[in-house]
Amino acid sequence: MQVTVDDLSTVKKVLHIEIPENDIARELDQAYKELKKTSKIKGFRPGKTPRSVLERMFKKNVHADLTSKLIQDSFVEALKETDLEILGSPKIDPPELTEKEPYKYDAVVQLRPEIEDVEFKGLSLKKTLYKVSEEEVDSQLKMLQKNIARLETIEEERPVQEGDAAVIDYEGFKDGEPFEKTQKTQNFTLKVGVGIIAKDFDRQVIGMKPSETKEFNVKFADDHVNKDLAGLDITFKVLLKEIKKEVLPEIDDAMAKKFGQFETLDELKKEIINNLEQGYEKRREHELNEQIYEALIADRNFELPEIMVDYELQGIIDETERSFAASNISMEQLGMTKESLSEKYRETAEKQVRRHLILEKIVEQEKMNISEEELEEGFKDLSLQFNQPAEQIKAYYKENPDKIKFFEHTLLEKKAIKLIIDSSNIEEVEPEPAQISEEKSE
Repeated sequence: MQVTVDDLSTVKKVLHIEIPENDIARELDQAYKELKKTSKIKGFRPGKTPRSVLERMFKKNVHADLTSKLIQDSFVEALKETDLEILGSPKIDPPELTEKEPYKYDAVVQLRPEIEDVEFKGLSLKKTLYKVSEEEVDSQLKMLQKNIARLETIEEERPVQEGDAAVIDYEGFKDGEPFEKTQKTQNFTLKVGVGIIAKDFDRQVIGMKPSETKEFNVKFADDHVNKDLAGLDITFKVLLKEIKKEVLPEIDDAMAKKFGQFETLDELKKEIINNLEQGYEKRREHELNEQIYEALIADRNFELPEIMVDYELQGIIDETERSFAASNISMEQLGMTKESLSEKYRETAEKQVRRHLILEKIVEQEKMNISEEELEEGFKDLSLQFNQPAEQIKAYYKENPDKIKFFEHTLLEKKAIKLIIDSSNIEEVEPEPAQISEEKSE
């Protein structure tokens, strides 16, 4: 067998593989011998069917099966001969097998890029000293207050105002006929001014009085969040049943008790502060990681294997879809497709792959590994994160070798990042005004 390798790029090669004519003839002889033993052909005793008859009846199948076997065996041998460690499966467009001549085919393979040792020590990093403010705590308390507000019917005779909760029956019509996407809905509580149906809808409801019926037209914007209504003219018939107002509880111990595990407002505040501090810790970690990646990637412009980028991209798309599903929103409703998401996130996927490869190189050059103690600690962290017993999580991973290998790889990346941070020069800085404004908006 002859194997030659051509470079398509630093991470993509094409193997030209040629299997000698003698090997083909021998394999064909063996295939027909086996077929002769098992075939039952009318007019011939078992095991006595001439090869010419077998060729006439089964040549196509024999050649197809043999082609598959030849490629499988020869490709494995070619990898050993060339000492290539490929990613994924090769791309092969197999030609038809022809007798009395060598069998030649090409296999396109992808490889990990070769990366020079990474000099990561002595990086200059900035660690922002975010602090939880009273204003943030108050904002969180007001959000919780709003979440448990109750709606109370307004007894005074007055029309709907912005900010009211209007209890309505409504139905939408298109071209004079009931429209499926705006079917009759009763006792719907509309928070006036939010625009949950449309801002124009809310504006038409403002001024209505209880028991009043009103008919009006709404022209939905072309980019309306509900793609089933985008760009349509819908005529609505609305009956206002009652007007309610939001009644907020006092921010005190009684409110804190409504959240279950707290006896006092101070306990609730401590929990809020703890959650905010955890959020800031994650933000600091993220910012340090970004600085590390920018510094290490800046002067490394190595080519990336398409298969790794595609795999990373698919993970991003899957996660995006799961996020939409959790909010009961489909990609179609947002006017998105897998193709548009692929285009949007490809650059992100490429950056992620580049990061993984650089961290892998550091793990390799520093001869890092994960000890049993570190693995156990990793299981405990997952236990806290998912609120499940550590032994249950450990048993799950032990039953899935591929998953535990991936988990160990994740722990190694974290270990590499910690090593980089410990080897860096870190300057502690106060948040910039823009960062403080961003915190408040969040």
